[in-house]
Amino acid sequence: MAKSDWYKEMAVYQIWPRSFCDGNGDGIGDLWGVLEKLDYIKSLNVDAIWFSPLFPSPNADYGYDISDYMDIHPDYGNLEVFRQVLDGAHARGMRVFMDLVVNHTSDEHRWFVESRKSKDNPYHDYYFWRKGRLTRRGRRLPPNNWSSIFEGGAWEYDAKLDEYYLHVFAKKQPDLNMANPRVRDEVKNILRFWLDMGVDGFREDVITFIAKDEGLPNSYPVLPVANGVNHYANRPKAHEYLKEFKREVLDFYDCFTVGESPMTSPEVALSYIAEGENKVLDEMIAFSHMEADCFMLDMIQLPFNLVKMKKAFSEWQYKLHGKAWNALYIENHDHPRIISRYGSEEYRTESGKMLAAMYILQRGTPFVYQGQEIGMLNINLPELGMYKDVMAENNIDIATRFLPRSTAMKLLARSSRDNARTPFQWDDSRNAGFTTGTPWFFVNENYREINAAQQEEDPNSLLNFYRAILKFRKESPVAIWGDYKEYFPKDKNFYVYERSYEGKRLLVICSFTRKALRFDAPEGFDLGAGRLVFANYESNFFIMNGFTSRPYEMRVYLFE
Repeated sequence: MAKSDWYKEMAVYQIWPRSFCDGNGDGIGDLWGVLEKLDYIKSLNVDAIWFSPLFPSPNADYGYDISDYMDIHPDYGNLEVFRQVLDGAHARGMRVFMDLVVNHTSDEHRWFVESRKSKDNPYHDYYFWRKGRLTRRGRRLPPNNWSSIFEGGAWEYDAKLDEYYLHVFAKKQPDLNMANPRVRDEVKNILRFWLDMGVDGFREDVITFIAKDEGLPNSYPVLPVANGVNHYANRPKAHEYLKEFKREVLDFYDCFTVGESPMTSPEVALSYIAEGENKVLDEMIAFSHMEADCFMLDMIQLPFNLVKMKKAFSEWQYKLHGKAWNALYIENHDHPRIISRYGSEEYRTESGKMLAAMYILQRGTPFVYQGQEIGMLNINLPELGMYKDVMAENNIDIATRFLPRSTAMKLLARSSRDNARTPFQWDDSRNAGFTTGTPWFFVNENYREINAAQQEEDPNSLLNFYRAILKFRKESPVAIWGDYKEYFPKDKNFYVYERSYEGKRLLVICSFTRKALRFDAPEGFDLGAGRLVFANYESNFFIMNGFTSRPYEMRVYLFE
């Protein structure tokens, strides 16, 4: 099968390794744990595993601050056990993707350690080192007015060099200077290292940030968060660098690439992923549908707006149709748990099934995040000192400029990335079966009610629903290749869309409310002529081509 087909037909399971499964009892998830669970992952009917970073790292941003791109973090194992996992996945017919993080390194990476030794060190220009500015009174200021997304200002001063280095994320994540051809050669070597080992592709972290505007100019108007982003997000050189990586490395392998791209529209995404000679990535991870309850950042919360969410999904569906392929997701390591956000903890199983059908049956490659398939929920930590995420303190610092601290803490509890990073709930034994040791992070206290072992035994569980719907997608050309058409886009309670292919049609009906509301099928659909292939309730009657919805009800009809 040609590559152009296989990545479109696959489903991907994302592992955040620190919290997946601990195989050696030290309290930290690792590759020995993954090795134990390969059959479980395969049972989900996914075709690939994407690992969040496994590389050596000081863990300032839990792996997204890399100190060695060509090794495995000792917490997770070593290259030998990684090869066992790789071989085990391949033997089960699953591909393996690594996380490529080349916008920045750790400040403990050898390149950066060398770069700060002297201004004439050959590694100095691997990063953005710049002189500061002086006010008329002699006060030292950073080279420009950019702010970090994670920690205060975007510049850190080094007294020995009398220079600042740029970090658009954490202080321990200095940005690489991709304009330096030696840096691009290093990236090519990283790609070749893992591809030659047998890895099947990469999820590329904030890959559209890798090019900065020449001269690093000040940014106006000044934003409270990520000021300067207009000078490093989706700049023209980013496409040029990615084309170089593709031409000189990736084109020689049958591999897959998906880019993470905050603040990117479908039109901009097409410049990277549209089929043709200018294509540099296979897919792009969109953010807009995750802004249905917030403004840009999860911390800046608004009431959930279904119309806004639907518009975001449909815009990507329509604008990419016939030109490029979508990446579909509702959870990952960077967002709170989706049932706690867009669904209902009270109707956990019902809303979990509804949300799964809502996104998996769209046109694109579905990504499932660990724990999503069993309906793991937010942990809602009450005190700032309990959080591990580097973003938490920055978010509170910014929020308390405008809000009482108690309000800011409630926002953080609902929005923190740590909600998605609690240990996987395998069973109802001590520590949710995640570890025999002391867990590195808090286990959600609901693990006795929400765990994989319990759901294995229940044919109507959310876990078994994920297995069923991913199997259906795999076996149903209409679910993979079908055209997408949304109905009732202004409806504030129902998300309804059709997939159509070679005379077959799927009608997906999703209620986003607990209210009992009358639903009438769109014109051209006779529910009596369709086969109900998925539902999250029993007794799915209809009267006069419609029904009264139950809380978070979902129905999927197939018309042949």
